[in-house]
Amino acid sequence: MKYCPCCSGKLYEECCKPFHSEEKFAPTAEKLMRSRFSAFAIPNGIYLWKTTLPSKRKFHDKNDLENWGKENTWTKLEIIQSSEKEVEFKAYFTDKFGKENIHHEFSTFKKVDKKWYYVSGKFLD
Repeated sequence: MKYCPCCSGKLYEECCKPFHSEEKFAPTAEKLMRSRFSAFAIPNGIYLWKTTLPSKRKFHDKNDLENWGKENTWTKLEIIQSSEKEVEFKAYFTDKFGKENIHHEFSTFKKVDKKWYYVSGKFLD
């Protein structure tokens, strides 16, 4: 068994896998954000697309999301701050050219029919 890519310290099977397999839905915006980071690391473009707010999905492509996950090595997630509907985080990754990067984002989320969705993100730094 391996640890979850979201850096929770839990095993993947006990952390993000139940969300990825749709056995459960993320109970908070932060848990959804963590599961989305893991979906980039695995990668799972369908999950990323399904957890985007339906009215915003037209701006996202499942294959592009999957490919961005595949072409990078996702190494660490750092939660800077989170509230009920917002999460600021840093996602550390190495790109396909071997360059280390930090994706620093302030994301907003919305709960609809008891399910959390990613709405948008503002890049920081």
